[in-house]
Amino acid sequence: MTADVHVPRAARNRRRWGLVTLATAQLMATLDSTIMVIALPSAQRDVGLGDASRHWVLTAYALTLGGLLLLGGRLGDLVGRRRTLLVGVAGFAAASALGGAAPNAAVLITARALQGAFAAVLAPSTLSLVSTMFVEPRARARAFAVFSVVLVAGGAVGLILGGFLTSQLSWRWCLYINVPIACAVVAAARIVVPPTPPARGVRLDLAGTVLIAAGLTALVYALGEAERHGWDSPLILALLAAAAVLLGAFAFRQTRTPHPLLPPRLLADPVRAGANLAVVVSQFAMLGMFLFMTYQLQTVLRYPALETGLAFLPFVVVSFLVSTQLTARLLPRVAPRLLIAGGLLMIGAAQLLLTRLTVDSSYLGLLLPVLLVFGAGSGLLMAPVMSSGTRVANPADAGAASALIRTTQQVGGAAGAALLNTVAVDHAAAHRWEGTRAAAVHGYTAASVLAAVVVLAGAVCVVLLRRTRSSTREEPVR
Repeated sequence: MTADVHVPRAARNRRRWGLVTLATAQLMATLDSTIMVIALPSAQRDVGLGDASRHWVLTAYALTLGGLLLLGGRLGDLVGRRRTLLVGVAGFAAASALGGAAPNAAVLITARALQGAFAAVLAPSTLSLVSTMFVEPRARARAFAVFSVVLVAGGAVGLILGGFLTSQLSWRWCLYINVPIACAVVAAARIVVPPTPPARGVRLDLAGTVLIAAGLTALVYALGEAERHGWDSPLILALLAAAAVLLGAFAFRQTRTPHPLLPPRLLADPVRAGANLAVVVSQFAMLGMFLFMTYQLQTVLRYPALETGLAFLPFVVVSFLVSTQLTARLLPRVAPRLLIAGGLLMIGAAQLLLTRLTVDSSYLGLLLPVLLVFGAGSGLLMAPVMSSGTRVANPADAGAASALIRTTQQVGGAAGAALLNTVAVDHAAAHRWEGTRAAAVHGYTAASVLAAVVVLAGAVCVVLLRRTRSSTREEPVR
């Protein structure tokens, strides 16, 4: 392959600014999954949202994002990825403005659902555009190193930014902030992101779209509501059963239709299967870590909202440094499978460290080391995951492959938050006699054990996966 140094300087500069533009667009979608967490109490008071319904401010975004990602990816293949990027960003800005100005709870929740829908359009477009814009091994490694930091650290950035905006301005600015950023992204994308023609031979599978959207929505909602209603409640059992039936029907249809929404060849590739497995288990642990760290900082250590957000800053910094300074150099030389497994091992080690948590644990004594190891593991993991998961032989599959990675990320995070929270609540209830704070910490440590087991098992599976017949390359390019 041609080395990046042989690309004309003007073209390299344009691609770099294109990467900045795409990463900024993705950052909006990623941080909005958490930016309202710290702002939620203020928003609840302003718009008259009841305690029983407040979770919908977060759930509405997660549901539409998770349910429509595969559709968003295929739309990019169908009409051109830059076009869906521009539409997604513009729609996201409009929905953000609507939410910021919301006079009541119904408008706020509707706006958050619309944000998720447009995020599902723009997110696969950003990832597939990075994949197609950067094809030289070293340039591709650097690009995915930068982009992976956005995907990994966006949730932490959302907590930091949400805490700052809520405490210094208003919760409404957690939504308004997207408007000027989106305007800048749209203006820049028209200049530095190359237009992409529609892929040939792509047709939209409408029946498959309905099945996957309904199935993923039922699954994400069931996982998000399981702790509130109980895993044995009729609602959760019905949702999980419906999700299984709908997703099974979708999988069957994809093997029969001539224009599948998710081509089966993408799932049959061991390299891509390993990448998506790594995303699921890493996000399973990551969302749980963010959740329990937030509770530990605010409930046990009594940190205010802004300081809680800032406490996650070391995670962001280490993830960025490892991804851009180490992983970007290793990726062209080391098999991605090994880097992915190494990153999962570090995340598993961080979860094991978290099992030592007690009421008396300090930020510097335990929480900071956990965040540093988590950040290093994430920085090592995500760039090879994104590169392996989005490399396709057929350009018509780029959008679907990118959407698949983002979908597994969303489902893994939802499953982690639901299952780990359930374990934490059950173990806390069993230790209630020790006091509220001590019981809560027992719950966090028990959930960390489960997260560590899941991540370490995922690392073993990734190592054992061998390339058979594959449309992608796993070997490092020298």
